[in-house]
Amino acid sequence: MLGVIAGDIIGSKYEFTKDKRYHFEPLFHPKSKYTDDTICTTSVMRSLSDNTCPVDTMHAHCRKYFSTGGWGQRFIQWMASKNPAPYGSWGNGSAMRIGPVGWVAKSVEDVIALTDKYTLITHNHPEAIDAARATALAVFYARTGYSSDEIRELLSDIYTLDYTIASIQKDYQRTERALYSVPQAITAALEAKSFEDALRLAICLGGDTDTQAAIAGGIAEARFGVPDDIAKQAMSYLDDELTSIVSEFYAKYLPVQFKHLKTNL
Repeated sequence: MLGVIAGDIIGSKYEFTKDKRYHFEPLFHPKSKYTDDTICTTSVMRSLSDNTCPVDTMHAHCRKYFSTGGWGQRFIQWMASKNPAPYGSWGNGSAMRIGPVGWVAKSVEDVIALTDKYTLITHNHPEAIDAARATALAVFYARTGYSSDEIRELLSDIYTLDYTIASIQKDYQRTERALYSVPQAITAALEAKSFEDALRLAICLGGDTDTQAAIAGGIAEARFGVPDDIAKQAMSYLDDELTSIVSEFYAKYLPVQFKHLKTNL
């Protein structure tokens, strides 16, 4: 999903900087790059497109792109293991990669089942499971036409999303814990008036900028689409293999968007 990838790349420059500017420029900084968020998301995309084992696919794909960096220490251990198993993580890595499920699933029940399938291979802590479900559901609800207010209400059994980014920005502190980073990213996406606005709102929190922008970007893509200039710039960062994964996923699950991408990018 280009929304996730664009959010990851744009947010990468501001990781650990505590920069809380909304009007940062340029959007794609010369030091921007894709990180583990993009690699994990493209792993899920590949597995969904090819109907392959989530564990085997992610293990092989992430090991191949290990030099990308940004990996959590426990995920590195998971990658290094010959028999990778879930490790009780409550981190937001469960949510940053799960957006593609929201495009593939055909019902709420399907969203939950697929989300758990791609989450529990690493993140089997309740907070991480909730975060992944909320993110995938937000994508699903947005792409099926629900308003931002309706999505907040539909997610209320998982998170209370009754605040604005402006109301929490000043005191917000960086964390990778899903409970304290994923609801904020979802809020940025639902509060936003455009795709770019969603990324800027997520990044201006000054938190886990690449991951929160990736989560917000995935949801915002379902709400607004990804502007051609942003999509084109994000694609330019990808190598041939990642480009092929993205193209195959769009061709299979988002054919209208894929036709537009082929014509305009």
